Amino acid sequence: MNPHSTMHTLRLAIASLVAITLPALAPAGAADLTLYNGQAASSQPVTLVAHELAAPMQAGKALSLSGAGGSASVTPGQVDGQRHALVLRWEQAWYAALRLTPATALNLQMLAPHATLEFDLRVAQLEQGGIDFKMACGEACQRKLGYVVPGRAMQGKGWQHLSFALSCFARAGDDFSKVDVPFALEANGTGEVALANVRIVAHGKASQSCPDYRSIAFAPSPLNQAWAMPRWMQRHEQKLVLKQQLLSAGTPPQLVFIGDSITEGWEKEGSAVWQQHYAPYHALNLGYGGDHTENVLWRLQHGEVDGLQPKVAVLMIGTNNTGDRQDQPEVTAAGVERILAELRQRLPQTRVLLLAIFPREASANAVLRRINEQINVRLAALADGERVVFANLNSAMLDADGRLDTAIMPDLLHPQQRGYAIWAEAMQPVLEHMLASQL
Repeated sequence: MNPHSTMHTLRLAIASLVAITLPALAPAGAADLTLYNGQAASSQPVTLVAHELAAPMQAGKALSLSGAGGSASVTPGQVDGQRHALVLRWEQAWYAALRLTPATALNLQMLAPHATLEFDLRVAQLEQGGIDFKMACGEACQRKLGYVVPGRAMQGKGWQHLSFALSCFARAGDDFSKVDVPFALEANGTGEVALANVRIVAHGKASQSCPDYRSIAFAPSPLNQAWAMPRWMQRHEQKLVLKQQLLSAGTPPQLVFIGDSITEGWEKEGSAVWQQHYAPYHALNLGYGGDHTENVLWRLQHGEVDGLQPKVAVLMIGTNNTGDRQDQPEVTAAGVERILAELRQRLPQTRVLLLAIFPREASANAVLRRINEQINVRLAALADGERVVFANLNSAMLDADGRLDTAIMPDLLHPQQRGYAIWAEAMQPVLEHMLASQL
């Protein structure tokens, strides 16, 4: 794979996404839109979410939810001078949220290019938690901005006014004429924040930056999500030590697996299958739960494969780009292409087995499944059949109707032992051929 060709393809992918299909100008008299100021519970209802539980908040009344996935509560009232605040507390929550959910979807099409989403935020506790901000314009239009690191920096500093360009939540092709969730504050772990004065300012000025959705998938970065910190960095350090131990023992890995939690699962649900098939190659597992393409890039650029000369690197990555941010297929594929270029630079004698992203969700028509399939079409085009070999093993995971069985993936995302056995069996012919042949 020619590096110049790689960069050319990346530029084409970015260029194809540059134009946001929204009007350039808004009406001169466009008015600001209040989403919550303490009196808006009827027009912009507040919904509290705790994992799989959700309930609307009654005006002026506190609400609590608790279940197997953690607990969350919201309390309206005065907080440090703000008369109409909402205090969100959550504890050991896999997912919690405050959503503003109007009865009728909002038409923000004319506002999106130049308006801002503004609100006041007070962070009381966030050492063991994280927050994100989201806007949704439909099932396949869930736009999220991570705010874990800056949110933690705000702890104990009182009320802060935040202003984000509405374009931070818009991508090429988005229809902002039917925005059903104009604002959501999402959280996990344990924490407490207060929220007030949520509004959309027609001609606002942004005070907060946001990542460029067109390049986020190939901008190297550690995984900055609350549930993964500091475990993620500890795993990285442990893998550097393990790599050196393998080299010092004279048993360098001939096989390296690179990916996310699905790959990391070879150390858990798939451990017995791993011992049978891959331990003889002193295989190294570089799968990290939660990883996106940009996180893999960061790890590669920080030494995880330096000094190695494996015969084959097995790469599967991208389902978190889809599930976490709903990255556009072109963007995720561009991130994978950058990973392939990095591997070629650092492992010039290694062949790469590039796997299609595994199916997720039960139905073939599910939103996230369809996004992954669109990525897979693009991944196939990145292979040359020699240095990079593409293999789509997904049919082995599905029934004749394309449905995914919970007996293979209990959560419709992560394989259990049977799923790893199916993976190994389906991959064996191509992997054996690649291990036996030379570049």
